[in-house]
Amino acid sequence: MSTHLVRRAADEPPSPYDDLGYRRRTLVGEEDGSVHTGFGVCELRPDGAVGAQVHSYEESFHILDGTVILDVPDGSYLLEEGDYGLLATGVPHAWRGAGDTVARWADMLAPVPRARYGHDTQQVPALPGRDPVRIDVRDPRTRSFGHFEPEHMDPGKQSQDLLAVSASMRTALLLYSGITVKMMVDSDLGAVASTMFMVRYAPDGAAGSHDHPFEETYLILEGTVDATFDGERYRLGPGDTAWAGAGCVHGFAGAGQGPVRWLETQAPQPPPRHSYRFSRDWEYLRTALEEGS
Repeated sequence: MSTHLVRRAADEPPSPYDDLGYRRRTLVGEEDGSVHTGFGVCELRPDGAVGAQVHSYEESFHILDGTVILDVPDGSYLLEEGDYGLLATGVPHAWRGAGDTVARWADMLAPVPRARYGHDTQQVPALPGRDPVRIDVRDPRTRSFGHFEPEHMDPGKQSQDLLAVSASMRTALLLYSGITVKMMVDSDLGAVASTMFMVRYAPDGAAGSHDHPFEETYLILEGTVDATFDGERYRLGPGDTAWAGAGCVHGFAGAGQGPVRWLETQAPQPPPRHSYRFSRDWEYLRTALEEGS
């Protein structure tokens, strides 16, 4: 079975909405050979709803377009483009449409839902439909949500004033080799099975071939990137999705005049050491040993 997957934005027509105005396009799942990753894009009409349910996996989400209401036991929240959050395993939750347009969000389900167990979802009694409030990422009691803006990826705009309106200092940038990383959902937010973060490559940004002891998913949001998975090369653009299974050797290089940005997930969470295995390092050792070093 292949250890990677690429799905183009126009690979297949969208499925119809269900009777409650909801649909989900599965981009990575059990049928693809994934063990830890269920990744998709959900859509909910303004008059739509998803009834209260619980899962035997944790669910991370990032709002791509529109507005939607999320009901959880401690309140109802109006989520807008750029918001993200975590629904821990076993937490009852429901979704309600809002605004004038379809809401669209990416979700990450870890470990992968299993068809033979009803996709590990159980319906539960309805939650109270309270008046929704906006999330306040500066409030220390906000433990499960955050908000992202594209300018958060700009190294020149990381002043204390700007950081003060992000969820916490955990969202500070990591920069290397023309690559910028902004953490979103991780252990600091309460996740135990996966991570979700934003990645931005400068036009000359590149990551050499490497692999991991976990699965990764990439949803391209803007720009183009050349990606290589186990020796096969792809040019990915907005709306395209790729998945690399554990052990898949992969690398990236910016392919356009401007930056490329994507939403990335990892599952399970990376170990504290040896989460990256760069091919060049081990080739260097092989050559050194052959030369008698």
